[in-house]
Amino acid sequence: MSDVIMSPRGPQPVGAYPHARRVGDLLYLSGMGPRRKGDTEIPGVTLGDNGEILDYDIAAQTKAVFDNIRFILEDAGSRWENIVDVTVFLTNIKEDFATFNTLYAEYFGELKPARTTVEVRALPTPIAVELKVIAMA
Repeated sequence: MSDVIMSPRGPQPVGAYPHARRVGDLLYLSGMGPRRKGDTEIPGVTLGDNGEILDYDIAAQTKAVFDNIRFILEDAGSRWENIVDVTVFLTNIKEDFATFNTLYAEYFGELKPARTTVEVRALPTPIAVELKVIAMA
């Protein structure tokens, strides 16, 4: 049996999925980007007239993603320190990995969850970073 989690502070999903599912003692968060609840602008992204990405700030996007994950965890009754596994999707690993990794180290400190980082060609919205997280409930 599992519970569907929709955070009142999380961004509107862009597809047919919840923010998270609780299964036993674990929370499985859906892929989370930097969009904020109730806001159509994406933090750190400048879009052209046709919706193409003209410029982006990976640091601003990463911080917004971390905020969204924290909101969802807290609203599900968990906390940041309970994260055990992180999958990171970057659209430009060559340019963005160092900045992302620096912020990741600041936010995760000594927690040291397992982590996988992969480069993807694109994400469903015009963003440069998305995280998928598993945490203890």
